[in-house]
Amino acid sequence: MNRGFLTNARSSLTNIVRSPWFVQLMVFLAVLGPGIITGMADDDAGGITTYSLAGSQFGFAMLWTFIPMTVALAVIQEMAQRMGVVTGKGLAELIHEKMGIRVSFFITIALLAANFGTTLAEFVGISSAASILGVPRFVSLPLAVIFLSWLVIKGTYKSVERIFLVASALYFTYIISAFLAHPDWKTAAVASVVPQVSFSQAYILMLVGLVGTTISPWMQYYAQSSTADKKIPLARLRDSRIDAVNGSIWSNVISWFIVVACAATIFAHGIPVNNVVDISNALAPLAGNYAAALFAFGFLNASLMAASVLPLSTSYAVCEGLGVERGVSKKFREAPVFFGHYFGVIVLAAIIVSLPGVPYLSVLFLSQVVDGVLLPFVLIFVLLLVNDRDIMGKYVNRRLFNYIAWATVVIMIGLSVALVVTQFLPSS
Repeated sequence: MNRGFLTNARSSLTNIVRSPWFVQLMVFLAVLGPGIITGMADDDAGGITTYSLAGSQFGFAMLWTFIPMTVALAVIQEMAQRMGVVTGKGLAELIHEKMGIRVSFFITIALLAANFGTTLAEFVGISSAASILGVPRFVSLPLAVIFLSWLVIKGTYKSVERIFLVASALYFTYIISAFLAHPDWKTAAVASVVPQVSFSQAYILMLVGLVGTTISPWMQYYAQSSTADKKIPLARLRDSRIDAVNGSIWSNVISWFIVVACAATIFAHGIPVNNVVDISNALAPLAGNYAAALFAFGFLNASLMAASVLPLSTSYAVCEGLGVERGVSKKFREAPVFFGHYFGVIVLAAIIVSLPGVPYLSVLFLSQVVDGVLLPFVLIFVLLLVNDRDIMGKYVNRRLFNYIAWATVVIMIGLSVALVVTQFLPSS
């Protein structure tokens, strides 16, 4: 009887493994990675702080932004990964080839400045989350540098990607935290589809910060370069596009729950918060110690993941612009500029954050606003390249994708101008 059972089980398993749907699933899982990792790393220290502040200061009022932001992010990330698959090249490399060294130089310098500011924010996040969990800064920051250096310099693309995917799964702690906060789900659902707009300086600043952290310039560089580095074949382009859209959706789902958790607790009780430590401490009596601990753990996980992905995106950009070897699977001696830049950025960021008097909240939040201002310029280059038939052939953008992407550019320029104008108006 046992032999018959084992024989039937083995036969059933063999049939499943040989079935077309299972084969397709395995192929898709092999392609899965760049989109999910880019999307989840976007919920970094600065992003989580921005989403937490949006919920803490405005309640459910800004939930309506997530639907249009998700659509825009999915379109933009799909373009980047499509270019990576079709050309096998990163964004910086294509800019260098098609637009010349001067344009490539200036856009790379701008990216480096914005990314380094955001990387500082990630290490601020590591320090803040570790302090919530009882680990002092002089211990957490050196350990983070050691871990992040070992992860990339000693790893291969596959091993690094697996660790990033595990880190991505841990973002579900924020969904649990939101349920522990017991929000009014009906009110949150209505607020997600009915816009509540204000023209106050604080509202516009937060709106630019939200869009800036949800659709960041570094994302296009990392998504395209990591896709090219993974060497996804053109035959699997459809799976890569699904990966990009899937990552965009889950990124904003997590962000939505963060806003809901803080709106249902901190905003509902009118508690003032100045930093992530305050936010975590405020959650404890309102949503329970588990919610506060999960928030802090999620924040540490997000900060560590982004503290690796952000420097990687700039290392890709620098090496592609210079025309030198790059790639996580390379040995250090094969790509010294790639790994040297990565190591230098994380060490310098950790040193700066270790200095006393660092304005934590300003670094975390304003870095997202800077990204929001820089984003339109990066998107213009992406759109020019993805619509170039010499580069993309028959895989150029469809008209609908161009409409959505150009609308995103126009909206971001409008928000940036509005932000500047409101600086000269009385605060309200």
